Amino acid sequence: MGVIKALDGNAAIAHGVMRSKVQLVAAYPITPQTPIVETIASLIDKKEYEATYITAESEHSALSAIIGAASTGVRTFTASASHGLALMHELTGTCSASRLPAVMAVVSRAIPGPMALWCDHSDIMTQRDQGWIQLFAKSPQEALDFTMIAYRVSEDERVLTPTMVDIDGFYCSHLTERVDVPSEEEAEKFIGDFKVVNAHLDTDMPYAMNNLTSPGIFTEIKRSQDLGMRAASGVLDERFEEFGNVFGRRYSRIICDDVEDAETVVVCMGSMSGTAKHVVKQLRASGKKVGVCRIVAFRPFPSRELSGVLRGVRNVAVIDRVSAMGSFGPLYEEVLAAMNYGRIGANAYSFVAGLGGRDIWEQTIEDVIAKAEELGARGETCQAPIWIDLKEEEVVYNA
Repeated sequence: MGVIKALDGNAAIAHGVMRSKVQLVAAYPITPQTPIVETIASLIDKKEYEATYITAESEHSALSAIIGAASTGVRTFTASASHGLALMHELTGTCSASRLPAVMAVVSRAIPGPMALWCDHSDIMTQRDQGWIQLFAKSPQEALDFTMIAYRVSEDERVLTPTMVDIDGFYCSHLTERVDVPSEEEAEKFIGDFKVVNAHLDTDMPYAMNNLTSPGIFTEIKRSQDLGMRAASGVLDERFEEFGNVFGRRYSRIICDDVEDAETVVVCMGSMSGTAKHVVKQLRASGKKVGVCRIVAFRPFPSRELSGVLRGVRNVAVIDRVSAMGSFGPLYEEVLAAMNYGRIGANAYSFVAGLGGRDIWEQTIEDVIAKAEELGARGETCQAPIWIDLKEEEVVYNA
């Protein structure tokens, strides 16, 4: 049986790494991710966990080490945030194109400028088209569970695609909750050993990886990646079911509450979904037909599943925790594509909230729902993102 511990999101991921029998960890510290690798280093030092730990001189070097180790058939892990993830950007595409099943924790923090230590999704959204599966956890328990699930999905020979497990900086990373940590024996029932089915560097049979690729084959390589990513949808479903059968905690790529008869549905990701769920329950008690839909797997995006949920809904309020200068937020764009896929004619509205660590309160969610219902009642389309909780007097408008 597992052990109940009081863990924050960072420590929960570290325990998920340990229970996943990761063989090599390479990382460079950056707030608010640092406690993940500190905890891993401590577990190794105390002989609770056997693995190789590389203290890299930068995030670029850390991911380089991960690529090298994964290429030899080793189960690997790294973690980063904000500037650090930006420094890795050159190599995130290399890792995915090499079809290496690495796992990275992203503790989301705003990318500068201006300089900020606190949460939004501007860091991980810069990586959304780099060929990594992206899972968004809302709690420390999910952070641990998704880390273990990530390895089983990435290593599947139908997928062979790296995964980012995202938690919101401070809101989840430093939030301590009750976490069920599986025992080593219990985890073994799910995680198993790393079976190498992809590139395996061998000194007795040397060959080049990720070398200069001609136009004659480049497109086909990218299509191969795309097929692996699309296959991840079904594999995620399989692994979520398998995980639930072993541990009793059940997940899916999209988790919805009170959507069956909802007229207005909030779509969001990450830690804000807990607040949204709470508000929806309160509004339901007062007679409002509202619901909430949380996207767990942003990549591959669950278009078919979401379109099925939104069928019959009048208004869809999408909250992005990132600003897309001059356009709409990435989650909103994905929701629109899903609605087009399912020929959903609901009104869809783009909201921006929670940037740079600004709190998303119950009132924030209530304001989002009220605005979407107001615009929907007038039949207005969404011409531009709606910035919620904006201090207008602080905005500088350049002539």
